[in-house]
Formats: sequence, C-alpha cells, structure tokens
Amino acid sequence: MSFRTLFICACAAFTLAACQSSTDKVDQRVTEEVTGGVNSYLWRASLDTFADMPLKSADPLGGLLIYDWKSFTEAPDERIKATIYILDTRLRADGISVSVFRQIRVNGEWVDADTDQDTRIQLENAILQRARGLKASDVN
Repeated sequence: MSFRTLFICACAAFTLAACQSSTDKVDQRVTEEVTGGVNSYLWRASLDTFADMPLKSADPLGGLLIYDWKSFTEAPDERIKATIYILDTRLRADGISVSVFRQIRVNGEWVDADTDQDTRIQLENAILQRARGLKASDVN
C-alpha cells in the first residue's frame, strides 16, 4: 500500500470517527488497523493539553507528537519542549508517555537544565484526565 493511499485512509477514518453518533460507531478494529492502533482519545487529549505549544511534528499512525521550544512570559529565561508517545490502543495510564526537555538562558546562551519528574507525571495525568472526559462525552 502506498503512503498516499495509507494517508487518505487514515484521514477518512479520523473524519468518520469524528462525525459518527454514539449509535453508529465504526468498528474499532477497522479504525485501529487504519490508524496503527493509536488511541484516539489520548491523541486528541494530547493535542488539547499542549495546544499552547508549537507543534513541530505529528505522526498519527505511530502515535508521536513532537512540540518545539516555547518560552512563557512568566519565565522568559526558561523554555521547554515536549515529546508525547501514545503507546496503546486502550485508554490506560501506561498508554501515554511524555518527555519534557528544559533549557535556561545563561549569558545569552540556552543551556540544558534538569526537568522535575513530577512535571512529566502531571502532564501525563492531565492528558489522561482530558482523554477520559472526551470518552465520557462520547458515551453520553
């Protein structure tokens, strides 16, 4: 199957999944085959949670989101970037992994800095909470 055909099928599956009613669900196995098994709730929740970050690359088939560096007005001499891995087709706590990278400005140069592990955990929990909310709204 060519990349173009696979891309068109993936776009069609995402469109169908977004438009379907709760009584007219597309068979989950078909959606998983087309999307590579990425959990759609975790995917959407990741995009929503990191909406303020500049998205550098997105691979919906492989479940990878790469965000570019961003500084915030509260801390202009610090910047972060993130990479999100969606690891499962199911909505589970171990189905998402977030890597956070941080730099600080020292004498005008950006230097790598440690990132608190709690930050990663808080971001993963925020994505999971959002994904559960999205799933609950689809059920109702």
